[in-house]
Amino acid sequence: MRFSGLRVLAEGLTGNRGWRPHWRDPAPKPEYDIVIIGGGGHGLATAFYLAKEHGLTNIAVLEKGYLGGGNVGRNTTIVRANYGLPGNSEFYSHSLKLWEGMEQELNFNTMMSQRGIINLCHSDGQRDAFARRGNAMRNQGDDAELLDRAQVREMLPYLDYDNIRFPIYGGLLQRRGGTARHDAVAWGYARGADQRGVDLIQNCEVTGIDLEGGRVTGVQTSRGAIRAKKVGIVVAGRSGQVAALAGMRLPIESHVLQAFVSEGLKPCIDNVISFGMGHFYISQSDKGGLVFGGDLDFYASYAARGNLPMAEHVMEAAMTLMPVIGKARVLRSWGGIMDMSSDGSPIIDKTGVEGLYLNCGWCYGGFKAVPGSGFSFAHLIAQDRPHEPAAKFRLDRFTTGRGLMDEEGTGAQHNLH
Repeated sequence: MRFSGLRVLAEGLTGNRGWRPHWRDPAPKPEYDIVIIGGGGHGLATAFYLAKEHGLTNIAVLEKGYLGGGNVGRNTTIVRANYGLPGNSEFYSHSLKLWEGMEQELNFNTMMSQRGIINLCHSDGQRDAFARRGNAMRNQGDDAELLDRAQVREMLPYLDYDNIRFPIYGGLLQRRGGTARHDAVAWGYARGADQRGVDLIQNCEVTGIDLEGGRVTGVQTSRGAIRAKKVGIVVAGRSGQVAALAGMRLPIESHVLQAFVSEGLKPCIDNVISFGMGHFYISQSDKGGLVFGGDLDFYASYAARGNLPMAEHVMEAAMTLMPVIGKARVLRSWGGIMDMSSDGSPIIDKTGVEGLYLNCGWCYGGFKAVPGSGFSFAHLIAQDRPHEPAAKFRLDRFTTGRGLMDEEGTGAQHNLH
């Protein structure tokens, strides 16, 4: 079933009786070539690219809840490629290119909106840092524009430019950045993987990983044992728990990141805006709600909910940046469990167990990385060698100290990344 304007019109004229489910609901088979643990954006994208790029279809994606019920459905939907360090820069550049062709590739409307993202700077030092970052982005082949105060004011007249503590000096603009509909991204990849023969198995929690002679042989699940030649772990904030089933201890911590949505308002924010001194970011959804977030909760937790002190902290940052939204009502908030690595950068690598592969440590970068992560992880699993844009995301950098990518310069404290 393909989507098109003509198909939508025809279904509308015939009572919408011709639509079929987007994917099957199969029972798990006793054995697969590849099992992907985790039915979020990264896991579904991995399965899709394994089938599309490598012709592998005897694959199962195992999700303990429902597809897209984790972080891919609990985020602020921002897409960007404005990283500065080698390793991160190449990877997110590759991921953004995949975002730009995603809707055509999947034949699914992910509501990709390249409305531009502006990172505001509030000091001379921060402006210099953004100039260096912008040059690194341009050297990578991505777009970047350094804006002065007047240029930012012309684009964003509703901000507080003369705040005593945090005056706005300018900003770094990436016009190709923007937002996408998070649920639609999961649904599009799920539909694409299913069409290519991948089994998407919901309500199937992995309770054990079977090992024999130093290699993986399958998994134990709430729906029975499943044998597999290769197993990929891509479960975001639950990575530490699932890896422990194979006797591994990962260099990550799990923290909760809250986000918020306001009541629907008339269109007022055309771009994605990031407040450089308050770690606050905001955009406006197609339904009119202001979508915004800030710092993560600064303690480890597996609870997919936030707390009021951090909610207050985010609201303070919002009012500091744009007091004009002070009377907008907040409709809801949610918390996603972030797998925070100790250098703030992800891990896509083979483990010490043959046939067991790891994809984790995405920190704040998980949603924007979905297509690039899936493409690179699929390449690693299929060919047993790293995909070039993700070649620096090695697990052993945390034991050797070589190749660490501390993008924010905050050291080895998970909660500060």
